[in-house]
Amino acid sequence: MAPTIQQLIEQKAALERQIAAAQHTMRADAIAKARALMTEYGLTTEDLVTSPGRAPKPAGEPRKSAAVKYRDSATGNTWTGRGIKPRWLSVALEAGQTLADFTI
Repeated sequence: MAPTIQQLIEQKAALERQIAAAQHTMRADAIAKARALMTEYGLTTEDLVTSPGRAPKPAGEPRKSAAVKYRDSATGNTWTGRGIKPRWLSVALEAGQTLADFTI
């Protein structure tokens, strides 16, 4: 006799609880191993976020925004020339305009 939908749902819930418990145990074990290695080698959390042999970046000035290189004089939309072309520019280029038409 095939199991009922309710029985299958209960089995699924039981399996999901077992999976969650196993993941919790594995995570706790991984954290314990990481802490043991950190203690053994005298590492800090800062050591984990910086590349070996490189000094951490100073927390000085924030990054500067890139200068705007292209502007649509009709709408005022701008683009720095970095990243994916904005939709307004792609549409204009498809309509026959050139990138030079928008250069500032």
